[in-house]
Amino acid sequence: MLLAIDVGNTETKLGCFTDGVDRLVHYWRVTTESRRTADEYGVFFTQLFATAGVRVDEIDAVVIASVVPRLDRTLQSVCEKFFNVAPRFLEPQHQRLMPVLTDRPAEVGADLVAAAIGGAARYGTPLIIVSYGTATVFIAISAAGEYLGVAIAPGINISIDALVGRTAKLPQIALDAPEHAIGRNTVEALQAGFTFGFVGQTEAIVARMRAEMGTHARVVATGGLADVVARHSAAIDDVDPYLSLVGLQLFHRAMRDDAAPM
Repeated sequence: MLLAIDVGNTETKLGCFTDGVDRLVHYWRVTTESRRTADEYGVFFTQLFATAGVRVDEIDAVVIASVVPRLDRTLQSVCEKFFNVAPRFLEPQHQRLMPVLTDRPAEVGADLVAAAIGGAARYGTPLIIVSYGTATVFIAISAAGEYLGVAIAPGINISIDALVGRTAKLPQIALDAPEHAIGRNTVEALQAGFTFGFVGQTEAIVARMRAEMGTHARVVATGGLADVVARHSAAIDDVDPYLSLVGLQLFHRAMRDDAAPM
């Protein structure tokens, strides 16, 4: 069984794929904790797997996309000690599934490239992927399957926390759209501004990217808050929370096939 791990700044996504058919059979989202030791992560993973009936000895391969360098060595130790497996790390500048046409490919987030690989495989190209995470990232993929570049904006939760944290009287809110854009109370006003503001941001950036790409690229949203925006925007065609994990699985398969004896 393959364990795919997408380590983000705020959340870490894990998925188990069955051998042979390469099907995602288990999926978890957990908080990224950079101060955990390898032993703490090992116990945590073991308990997490137990809730789904997955034995540690079933994991025979691990592939990782990480944007938290501090955790890379920790996760490598976890895999070697608890799974008896040396993990493979996706490095954007070295993977061969998708050309990265940015000025400095080594600086591109491995999670973004994994999502791009998964998105292109699932939905075809040209494609725009909108990832709603710690940051909101718009990824442009050409008709030829090339990673063209991105637009990066502050994430939804960061934006809410920044406003509420700097104002004395504004309450924390659940992110959901009210019935009207004109709020009649503080909560409605905040919900209208945030929800419709992020919808407008999405639609404006998607429109500009499509114009620059010269095509009406399909748009797929991913990330924890993708559903919130997608419910109110006609610009988003699909919502798929598994894109980065699928991309990691495809990267693992390509590496495995390259290593297979002729």
